[in-house]
Amino acid sequence: MQVSSKATSPVSQENKKTITLDVDGMKCAGCVNAVERQIEQQTGVIAAQVNLITATAIVQYQPDRADLEAIAAQLTAKGFPSQLHDTNQAEAGNSYEEKRQQADQENLQKLAIAGGLILLSAIGHLKHLTGVEIPLLSNIWFHWGLATLALVLPGREIIIDGGKGLWNRVPNMNSLIALGTLSAYIASCVALIFPQLGWECFFDEPVMLLGFILLGRTLEQRARGEAGAALSALVSLKPQTARLVKATPKQEDKMMEVPVGTVQVGQWLKVLPGEKFPVDGEVIKGETTVDESMLTGESMPVRKQPEASVQAGTINLTGAVTLKATQVGKDTTLAKIIATVENAQMRKAPVQQLADQVAGYFAYGVMAIALLTFLFWYSVGTNVWTAVTLETSPLLLSLKLMIAVLVIACPCALGLATPTAILVGTGVGAKQGLLLKGGDVLENVHRLDTLVFDKTGTLTEGKPQVTDYWVVTTPDLQKETLLQFAASVEQGTNHPLAAAIVTEAEKQGVSLLPTADEETKAGFGASATIEQQNVIVGNSQWLEEKGIVIPDSVALSGEKLEATGKTVVYVGINGALAGAIALKDCLRPDAIETVSQLQKMGFRVIVLTGDQARVARAIVHALNLTTDNLIAGVHPEEKAQVIQSLQAQGQRVGMVGDGINDAPALAQADVGIAIAQGTDVALETASIILMRDRVSDVMTAIRLSLATLNKIRQNLFWALGYNVITIPLAAGVLLPKYNLLLSPAMAAALMALSSVIVVTNSLFLKRFRNAEE
Repeated sequence: MQVSSKATSPVSQENKKTITLDVDGMKCAGCVNAVERQIEQQTGVIAAQVNLITATAIVQYQPDRADLEAIAAQLTAKGFPSQLHDTNQAEAGNSYEEKRQQADQENLQKLAIAGGLILLSAIGHLKHLTGVEIPLLSNIWFHWGLATLALVLPGREIIIDGGKGLWNRVPNMNSLIALGTLSAYIASCVALIFPQLGWECFFDEPVMLLGFILLGRTLEQRARGEAGAALSALVSLKPQTARLVKATPKQEDKMMEVPVGTVQVGQWLKVLPGEKFPVDGEVIKGETTVDESMLTGESMPVRKQPEASVQAGTINLTGAVTLKATQVGKDTTLAKIIATVENAQMRKAPVQQLADQVAGYFAYGVMAIALLTFLFWYSVGTNVWTAVTLETSPLLLSLKLMIAVLVIACPCALGLATPTAILVGTGVGAKQGLLLKGGDVLENVHRLDTLVFDKTGTLTEGKPQVTDYWVVTTPDLQKETLLQFAASVEQGTNHPLAAAIVTEAEKQGVSLLPTADEETKAGFGASATIEQQNVIVGNSQWLEEKGIVIPDSVALSGEKLEATGKTVVYVGINGALAGAIALKDCLRPDAIETVSQLQKMGFRVIVLTGDQARVARAIVHALNLTTDNLIAGVHPEEKAQVIQSLQAQGQRVGMVGDGINDAPALAQADVGIAIAQGTDVALETASIILMRDRVSDVMTAIRLSLATLNKIRQNLFWALGYNVITIPLAAGVLLPKYNLLLSPAMAAALMALSSVIVVTNSLFLKRFRNAEE
């Protein structure tokens, strides 16, 4: 995680912890910067990163020095009510949804009041358009009452919050709005009380200004809620109760409904058709089909039989089943996905760092520009261009321009630019089985020029099958005995080739024998003692290391098989070569097309494998690649070194692996992409996790990453460009030549519109679809 850091003495990783705070009261990017500064000033805090949309702060701290409760209290005292983040995913999700609904309701109430006041104010000014004067509604004191009500009712919270920001020297958007509305109101009150000054009253300005701002915030709030709907949907998948049954079939009819939080590993649960699985588990009894689309994006139901695994949140479709809980609470796959998506939505893209730094000083800059605008027009502008003051006094004109500058400036759009796009992008990805771990990942994907694919289990199906096995130098040894000895040695390892040999033995009805003195060397092979015989199974290098010579004729036969894409495993017994086993792992159906499309996108594709070069070349040729795109004979512990070597050559490397033995390489790469299969190591190590078992999702994840980053850039371009254009307009740059004056009310409308545009632009990401769909 990248965070903004302050100067501090080196701190060991063991003395660092990270906590999340819920922070309310933030209205713009200026607030974000202010909260970060407040947190980083506290004792024991190493760094902080604040997210406007999720209203959270990620704090890295020294547990022996930092007082988290004091940090939260300090933020609360500065006008940002804070508390420790609730780690209970279900409650957190419900809380998020409740807060959103409550905010929507409050905004709608304020908007209704403001709308009513605007309507009455508009009716009262009909005389300016039609000449018809409506009794009471056209009276200036009536308009004074409307403006007063607008400030006291819907505008009260904005003014108080803005005042607190100024008092605490952390001015925000509400501070600018409060200064603008109060300036207009006070000037109008002076004109009303002292008519001899000849000033005009513009009580309609505070009313219109607050109305447009509240309208914009209501639309923005609803759009934010829609942007965060994906996380809410994920949280809502987990049921709140489970049916606990006795762990013996005879008593299965005795069920008890319990809160899902009380379920423990090993307990048996009953799940009926149409219900969601409450925890991760293993089917003990019954058969059914399961809708796993919430995890993988795949709409086709998956058949489940005894010993099959099921995940929390997936839907049981056709049959009642009994399962044994294997993962509960925060350890379930669904809980980890929710945590991953939530963390991703909290993390900023580095491009946002500069925007937040600018926004931190934005309010001060705007107030300075507003003051300069007032001073220029009052002392210079109205004297040079006298025609602009024909309908008003120089003081009021200067005041209106100052108010327009205060109101039109918008750091909100800057603060919303990145988090809204990340919120929508990660949500869309989660629905399609793609977990993107934050804004920094998006920028790194954009920089990639090389993609390194692990072969076994990534480009291939990872399920090799035995095609041939034969005895080579021991005539009295039976083929079945050779297979039996090899499978017995391999039964204690988890390599795909080992699993294939064991599976073949089971298929042939060959029983496995007990072993002793087991030894395994990753990437080479294994050995064990069976019936007082030393049995060695592995590649040629492993056997030669153990002093077993492979005859040239056998080696030549093996080379011919390897040239066809098969892997040859040799078996030695008591120091002599006994036989060989050939296996083949087929390419995934979508591998060739995926590699081709990635090359068209401009990526250099490299295949990385521990297989012998002859075997790997056959796979590479099938992928329509050349040997220049192959790095073979690499053992698991060396893969990270290969990635590091490519990076040393100036290449930006993405590593695609199966998330099991590729963890170091995934961590070393600029972007690690794991075909997760629900493994913990993938969720921890990779930057992008593909929940579906297909390699084509690599292409989809990259396209979604690029689309999300493009939205961030569009939003930032708009947010910065908006202020560059509109602040000079509000300051009256077009007034001398074109007699165009931007009223405070129109400035408020434009300001509100800018935030709505940014959020709406991010919502267009919901149109992103998988290239295959």
